[in-house]
Amino acid sequence: MSAPTTVASRTLTAVTGEPIPVPDPDRLIHLQFRRFAGCPICHRHLRTFVTRHAEIEAAGIREVAVFHSAAAELTDYAADIPFDLIADPDKTLYREFGVESAPRALLHPRAWPGIALAIGSAVGPMARGEQPTPRGTPQGGRLGLPADFLIASGGSLAASHYGTHADDQWTVDEVLSHARENS
Repeated sequence: MSAPTTVASRTLTAVTGEPIPVPDPDRLIHLQFRRFAGCPICHRHLRTFVTRHAEIEAAGIREVAVFHSAAAELTDYAADIPFDLIADPDKTLYREFGVESAPRALLHPRAWPGIALAIGSAVGPMARGEQPTPRGTPQGGRLGLPADFLIASGGSLAASHYGTHADDQWTVDEVLSHARENS
């Protein structure tokens, strides 16, 4: 797992069709790699970023979440997400940033409490039809590991984190702390 020290300029396309310049010339980008569309752990984690989105933006951070699902599938989950979602079904960005998949994603004992909480909080909304049920065999598999990168406006990598299991990613507070350290 080796993060690039600088991120080459490019334009990503959100599932909404909006172009996303990376790096962003005016603000930091928190590029977070998640698992598949409908992943209960990812959904629970993203809800914390949705809840605090105004605070994240006020800190000068653009939130961008990458999933290894097709855009059509990811769009089903994007309705109330106020930040950019990127479909990367071929895992091109995952490879570029060294983001891995491994059985420890689900087998690591520290992942189990997060898995239980995520499934418990997803059952009700799925049963009521408020949230789509994830595919039985998600594109890209279930064993993806999360990763987080904070990219400065010039393209340098300000901070990074590779998850050791499925529920090991930065919190909003950690992202804000890294942003303060790099402003």
